This record gives sequence, C-alpha cells and structure tokens, in this order.
Amino acid sequence: MESDLTDLRIPAVLLTAAALAVSLPACAKDIVVQMKNQGADGTMVFEPSYIKAAPGDTIRFQPTNPSHNAETMANMLPAGATPMKGGMNKEAVLTVSKPGLYGIKCMPHYSMGMVALVQVGKVTPADIAAAKAVKLPPFAAKRMTAALAKVK
Repeated sequence: MESDLTDLRIPAVLLTAAALAVSLPACAKDIVVQMKNQGADGTMVFEPSYIKAAPGDTIRFQPTNPSHNAETMANMLPAGATPMKGGMNKEAVLTVSKPGLYGIKCMPHYSMGMVALVQVGKVTPADIAAAKAVKLPPFAAKRMTAALAKVK
C-alpha cells in the first residue's frame, strides 16, 4: 500500500515543480546609470551611455553629480512605451516594457551631448534607421551615433 502512495507522490511533486517553473517570471535586472559632470567619454555624460536591457528590466539614472536629470526623447521611443521624465537632482527610474530603442537625455546638458541609448531586446533594421534619422544637437548626435554603433 505504501509503495502505491509513493508512486503517486513522485509524479505529483514533478508536476508541481514544473508548474512553478513555468509560472515564475524571469528575473528582471536592476541597472544603474550614473549622471556625471566628468566621465570616461568626457564632460556631461551618462555612464554607461549604452545599456542593453530586456523587457521588464529597470534602469535607475542616479544623479552622481548635481544639476542633471534623465528623460526619454519623444522622437526616440518604441511605439506604446511609457515616457519618463525625472526631476532635477533626483533619481529617475525607467522600467522598460517594449522592445526597441529608447533615447535618453539630460535636458540641461542635451546640447553638450549628454545622451544615452537603451536597447531593449531585439531591434529591427527599421528601428536603427529611425533612430539614426532623429535630428539631435551636434554633440548629442556624435555620442548617439557611437551608441547606435553598439546595437546588435
């Protein structure tokens, strides 16, 4: 009798484990980006300036130095993605949900080239072409072009 119960418990345990594995969401990452006056790429930078993320990940833009903010660029945002605008000297949090390219800028230092690029999941050649077509101030365009070269 006991061996009959044991035979039933093993498949039940396996089925429960399989059900849990399927129902658990993938672990989302928490990615930190610093907003700096001086960094490896010069003055007024996000570090890192290119971020590869997956849907569900959270990117935290931290004001390492004062007088910065982080906000999405309306003209470089996947369709249906929620825009984000952080306050001056405040952490800005972007939880990405849609695959594509998210352009990020520090409004006070945008003309000085303070931009970042977040790639979420796989992007299409059309996504890259659309991002390259966005008109940016000269220094921002130079940095964004370098970030777009890292997209795979």
